[in-house]
Amino acid sequence: MAEGDFKLSAQLVGHEADVRAVCFPTDNLVLSASRDCSVRAWRRSADNKNSFDGTLVSRGSEYVNSLTFFPPNQEYPDGLVVSGGKDTIIEVKAPTKQSSDNAERLLIGHANNVCALDVSPDGKYIVSGGWDGQGRVWNPSKWETEVTLGDHEGVSVWSVIALDAKTVATGCADKSIRIFDLSRVSAGEAMPKFTIQTPDVVRALCRVPKNHPSGADIASASNDGIIRLWKLNGQQVAELAGHESFIYSLAALPSGEIASSGEDRTVRIWRGSDCVQTITHPAISVWTVAVNAETGDIVTGASDGVARIFTRRADNVADEQTLREFEDSVKGSAIPQQQVGGVNKEKLPGPEFLTTKSGTKDGQVQMIKEDNGNVTAHTWSVSQQQWVNVGTVVDAVGSTGKKVEYKGESYDYVFDVDIEDGKPPLKLPYNLSENPYDRATKFLGENELPLSYLDNVANFITQNTQGASLGSSEPSGGSDPYGTESRYRPGQDAPSQKAKLIPQAEFLSITAAKYEAIFNKIASVNKNMVSCGRKDAALNPTEQQTLQALQEALAASKPPPPQSTDLIVRVVTEWPYTDRLAGLDALRCMAKYRIVAQYSTAEYPSLIHLAIAASLPAEETPNENAVMMAARTIANIFATADGRSAASSHTDAALAFLERVTGVQGAEAIGKHNRNVLIALSTVALNFAVLVARENLLTPQQRRRLFVIFGAVIADQTDSEVLYRTLVGLGTLLMTSPELATGSDVKKWVQGASDRGSEDRVKQVAADVAKVIRA
Repeated sequence: MAEGDFKLSAQLVGHEADVRAVCFPTDNLVLSASRDCSVRAWRRSADNKNSFDGTLVSRGSEYVNSLTFFPPNQEYPDGLVVSGGKDTIIEVKAPTKQSSDNAERLLIGHANNVCALDVSPDGKYIVSGGWDGQGRVWNPSKWETEVTLGDHEGVSVWSVIALDAKTVATGCADKSIRIFDLSRVSAGEAMPKFTIQTPDVVRALCRVPKNHPSGADIASASNDGIIRLWKLNGQQVAELAGHESFIYSLAALPSGEIASSGEDRTVRIWRGSDCVQTITHPAISVWTVAVNAETGDIVTGASDGVARIFTRRADNVADEQTLREFEDSVKGSAIPQQQVGGVNKEKLPGPEFLTTKSGTKDGQVQMIKEDNGNVTAHTWSVSQQQWVNVGTVVDAVGSTGKKVEYKGESYDYVFDVDIEDGKPPLKLPYNLSENPYDRATKFLGENELPLSYLDNVANFITQNTQGASLGSSEPSGGSDPYGTESRYRPGQDAPSQKAKLIPQAEFLSITAAKYEAIFNKIASVNKNMVSCGRKDAALNPTEQQTLQALQEALAASKPPPPQSTDLIVRVVTEWPYTDRLAGLDALRCMAKYRIVAQYSTAEYPSLIHLAIAASLPAEETPNENAVMMAARTIANIFATADGRSAASSHTDAALAFLERVTGVQGAEAIGKHNRNVLIALSTVALNFAVLVARENLLTPQQRRRLFVIFGAVIADQTDSEVLYRTLVGLGTLLMTSPELATGSDVKKWVQGASDRGSEDRVKQVAADVAKVIRA
């Protein structure tokens, strides 16, 4: 069966997000890294060779995107797992360790996502590449950078391979492959011996087996779906065409073949220049493929969070039921129409094509119009000499009335969103009943992305749902703070009967959060404090259990447990200022609960005082992100009656904070160009305006101070969301206190905002505020 088809051997289920990197160091050990911020080790069960038991080797606070294995030696008899990702740190850890154990080494030097790792064949060095445009060679005897790989000029290094004891190749986003000779180093830097220019960006590299008929040394893969084979002197000797989208990973088999994986849902096996097998996965992307050098088995990692082992060894193939379930999952998978391009149903052949026509190459795709009107995709299998059903092509779901399930809930759409090149797509669920901006804000919060992407994501939603109409389904996205009937949809004509945008009736919160990342960061800082001898401020085991209980409560939308408030208070007041941010993030998530909003001590009379003191200590240079979290905390206090009572009782403290941050007091403003800060500030100010409108609270002097703060926030601002929230808040305040406009520049504020605002909703609310002023 050495040259037969690969068949499924085992499925490794346990990751909670895309599996981005895999490694297959021994027949009984598989390693995987994921966007769920973890690295896992999988060991073959003693009593079932098709079953693997998973253990958590590492759990961090950021995505893990790269992985390799350092071979066993006298010092490390089990070898070492080497992983890197978005946190820029390369972790070196024994595969027998647990996630709670310390790493053997942490390699620091990269300034952005570490997306590529490899170990030299002799185990003498590790090479890494990252989005920061750096390639680094690490000495494992000293665990420090020995050589930097020059001439990348800031372009992302997406792939690295250690070819031999002195030769390294890097593949980059500038369409170049650079070959380095590590024996030619000057002042710690090696410059390329050769630079190979390629037709497209280089996503992946691998060694070409010595027995490959092309005589090539390395293979590269690109966004154009082509694998190119090269000599190290830059001569291209072959092209392998067959993939239909981006290729993300390459691996060499001991048989002399090459395995590739990509965005077209497939792994392909190449013998010479021919694709001899196509393995379709029930996932959008197959991010990674790796080979066991001893057995020739392969392991893949995909966007459905599953790692899968495939084998040619007959005695290691999965049982018939497992094989059938895998085949059915492939057949049952939905293929987004944008992935296969334009499909004209009327010109597609019917099912009879599958029995009367053969394919011309392995992996060839054929669309079929079924008798029920559906479009199915089929790939040609050379070895089986038949067409294999690989899924149903689906239109935009909202226009067909179908629903897509995501994380246990049904949505009209679930989009793949590419935030930036080189970064895996994220899932964006959306219902037509939702405000695009509300869903975009939640999406950014859940994925820890800057709110500067808000307009782009909201526009993406609207552009991809144009023409789709909301049917009879009930709204499932929660209340719309600006009124369900007046939801803003960029790119659409405003309704003829515009609903009033002011006065605002509901308080706004900023509560979307990625709890696991927050609490992993707190735990990481705590571990560092312990190792640095700061046991006085560090959390003890009991307190760590309370921290875990708090995370579970927040994730389940339950009130924080007893003692957790005091614990977080200690984190945000006693820990070093530079280490408080995750604690402040936890505090703002807790602020919406009554038990936390009631917080009061002699030192901090309210949660408002606590947030301000923690984010703006007198002796420290203000941190914009800390200030943003404090503002979000104050905004979220308004979620409960107790919180609103605290806000009205301590309005002066909150206004003083807003005045300090906006520069009204005379000091330099904090984060005056930081969109996240400005949105948080405008939300706090808006909530105080709603407090005035709903409950007639705040004294005339306090209202005047709030009015001036709105003016400071709106000045020279061009961001649509900041302008919108500020204008809504300003208009709400003026409807209750029109005398504030007398003798002020408010008309210029509003007109300027209207002129600078690029969206209809900004101009509409500016016009509404102008009417209030004229009245």
